[in-house]
Amino acid sequence: MRNISFSMTTQAFKDHRKTVTRRIGWAEVKPGDVLMGIEKGQGLKKGERVVRLGKICVVGARWEPLDCIDQADVIREGFPGMTPEQFIQMFCKHNKWEPGKDVRRIEFEYL
Repeated sequence: MRNISFSMTTQAFKDHRKTVTRRIGWAEVKPGDVLMGIEKGQGLKKGERVVRLGKICVVGARWEPLDCIDQADVIREGFPGMTPEQFIQMFCKHNKWEPGKDVRRIEFEYL
């Protein structure tokens, strides 16, 4: 089972408020795939272990320009206090990305 990190939205994941995530790459993910949500997968220090948050099942996956996100999806991403513009700015800064470039929108449900 493949891990998927929710380091920026760990609490929203734990609270089951996050049901959509946008990723760079992840071309092979498809509906029906079961993934293990984790706190973080990269940058672990010596002796640190992956912290599992729970299993999710992909219910939808598609490519779309990052700047197509609407307010409803910003909330589903786990950022209810942000506007779409603020989310795009944060995503681009964190991922060194550009607003008009495609990202993989992955919709999931908790198992």
